[in-house]
Amino acid sequence: MIESIYNYNKISSLWATGGQPDEDELHAIGQAGFEVVINLGLDKAEYSIPEEKNILALYGIKYYHLPVSFQAPQIKHYQEFSKILHSIADKKVFIHCAANKRVSVFIALYQMIEMKLLFQEAQKKIQSIWQPNDVWDNFISFVLALKK
Repeated sequence: MIESIYNYNKISSLWATGGQPDEDELHAIGQAGFEVVINLGLDKAEYSIPEEKNILALYGIKYYHLPVSFQAPQIKHYQEFSKILHSIADKKVFIHCAANKRVSVFIALYQMIEMKLLFQEAQKKIQSIWQPNDVWDNFISFVLALKK
């Protein structure tokens, strides 16, 4: 059941996010009809599932892995993330990282920039998952300043 994924968050009928799914949860993602998975977690981290791409391929799910350092997110990562979301706009997408912290910020930025979500609303969505530290607060400010 996908709702058991750590920090699972259903954003819309097409988007859901969460922390790193375990193998059973990856199968649940496939069975739930997701067409795309975007992973912002790091390679070879203790939480990662080495066979994630292969498990998802069993369900015909397109897999994107965009490793984002938790200590040093970069604008190029957000730009690539935004590009991917634009290219799959009509697909059912599950987006994850280790704990849904990176993802909550990236999704909120995308919603503010591309969907005109108000900053206060985006902030509430992020804070429902976690309270960003200075690195992430600065990253949010930097990305928003570039997009003005």
